[in-house]
Amino acid sequence: MPFTRVSLPKGKSPHDLRARSDGLRQALVERFEVPPDDRFQVIDRREPGELIFDRSYLGGPRSDDFVLFEITAGRPRSVETKAAFYRRLVALLAERPGVRPQDVMVVVTTTARDEWSFGGGEAQRIDAA
Repeated sequence: MPFTRVSLPKGKSPHDLRARSDGLRQALVERFEVPPDDRFQVIDRREPGELIFDRSYLGGPRSDDFVLFEITAGRPRSVETKAAFYRRLVALLAERPGVRPQDVMVVVTTTARDEWSFGGGEAQRIDAA
């Protein structure tokens, strides 16, 4: 049940945005233990100067095509699961739409079951426990 905010520079085509969204979803399903119908994403397209990042810190060099994935997950994953997810995500994005692996940053945060409501004012994850 992750929710992902994707931040990237403005100017990407709808086709490019869909490829990034689809690559993220595929990597989440294949390597992050997420059901195929669990898809919640927001894409933030930022003006020049609004997405500030170091071009060389831990993993660069980064280009103007930098993209940040902020994933909020409902439960922790193992170190191995997260590492496999990171590798699969950058591989998929390199294939389509052609994002360099150095331009992909991922931050994973976990939350408790009671911090989610998927609609209707209900706490579905608490009620399902």
